[in-house]
Amino acid sequence: MVRTQNFSRGLNGLFSDLRRSVKFVTVLLILGLIPAFGVNAEVLLSQPLTVRWRYESTVTLNLTPAFDNERIYLPLAGGAIVALKAKDGQLFWRSEMGGELSASPVADENAIYVASETVGQPAGVLRALGREGGVTHWMTPLVRPLRGALTISGGKLFAGGSDGRAYAFDKRTGGVLWSIPFSSPFNGQPVLKDHRVYFGSEDGTLLALDEATGRVLWRYRTKGAVRGPVAVNGKSVFFGSGDGYVYAVSTDRGRLKWRKRTGAGVEAVVLTGDGLLAASLDNFAYFLNLKGAQLWKKQLPGRISAQPLTVEEAALFTPLSSSAGVVLGLKDGKQVNSLPTGDELTSSASPILVGDAVILTTEHGLLAFARPTDSTSKSND
Repeated sequence: MVRTQNFSRGLNGLFSDLRRSVKFVTVLLILGLIPAFGVNAEVLLSQPLTVRWRYESTVTLNLTPAFDNERIYLPLAGGAIVALKAKDGQLFWRSEMGGELSASPVADENAIYVASETVGQPAGVLRALGREGGVTHWMTPLVRPLRGALTISGGKLFAGGSDGRAYAFDKRTGGVLWSIPFSSPFNGQPVLKDHRVYFGSEDGTLLALDEATGRVLWRYRTKGAVRGPVAVNGKSVFFGSGDGYVYAVSTDRGRLKWRKRTGAGVEAVVLTGDGLLAASLDNFAYFLNLKGAQLWKKQLPGRISAQPLTVEEAALFTPLSSSAGVVLGLKDGKQVNSLPTGDELTSSASPILVGDAVILTTEHGLLAFARPTDSTSKSND
C-alpha cells in the first residue's frame, strides 16, 4: 500500500513538472526567447545544405520577401506578390496590385502588409492583403510612396516615406497614428526597441522617435546615408553609414560612444552575442567587439548590401555579382560553407530563415536550401 502511494505521488510529481515545463516553454515562445518553429535549432549554416525547391521568376526585385510560419510572400515587378508554401515552394496565390512595389513587405498571422507606388505619379499606397487569397482588406492612399522596408510591432506598422515623413499606422485599419515630416527622404528599415523607433535618413541622420507620439527624442548626424536597420543592445545603438563608418551611440541621448572606419559605405550591421557584424560596400565583412575593436575582417567576392543572416556561430552573406552565398564562421571569419545558386546574385534582398529552410533571392527566382533528404528538389514554372 505504501509503495502504491509513493508511486502515485511520483507520477503526480512528474506530471506537475511536465505541466510546469510546458508552461515555461510557452512563455518563452511568447516572449520570443526561443524559435517559434522548433526545427530552427537544426539549421546550422556550416552543415551541408542543398536546394530543396526553387520558384522561377525573371522579375524579382531588390526587396526582401515577407514570411510567416507557413508561407513566403515574394514581391515581383509590375506590382505583384506571390504566396508560396514554405515547405515545398508551391504557389498558393498571386495578387496583382498594379504600379510597382516600393518597400519590402512584412507579414503576421493575419495579413501581409504591402507598399506600392503609382507608375508615372508620385503617389503611394499601403495595403493589407489577406493570407488566404491575397484579397485587399484595407488600403491607405499616401501623398508619396514608402521606401526601404516596413516594420511591424504589436498593433502598429512603421515606415519611412520618400517625402521625408516617418509614419506609424494602425495595422488593423490602416489609419495613420502619426506622421512626422523631416527634411530628408527615408530609404531604410525602422527598428522598434524599448518604446523607441529608430529611423535612418538619406541625409545621414539617425532619429530616435517616441513610439506612441512620433516625438523626436534625439538625432545623430553622419556624413552618409543611413539605410540599414540599426542594432540595439542595452544602452547602445549600432548602425552603419554611407560615409564608411560603423557607429555606436547611446540610447538615451544619442551621444557618440565610438566609430570604426571601413573601406566604403556600410548598409548592414548585426549583433551576434558579444560581437557586431558589419557588411561594407568595400567587399569586406568586419567583426567588431562592442567597444569598436576589430576582431577580424574577410574579403568576399562582391559588394555586400544585403543584411547577413546569422544562425548560431555562422553568418550567411549574399555578395552582389557572385553566384553563391558565402557562410563565414563568426569566431575567426573563415569560410565554412557555400550555397551555390547557379544564378548571379543581383538583388540586395536579404536571405531569410523560414522553418528549416534558408531562402535566397536570385536573378531568376527564389531558392530554398535545407539539409539533404531523400526527396528530390522541385522546380516551379
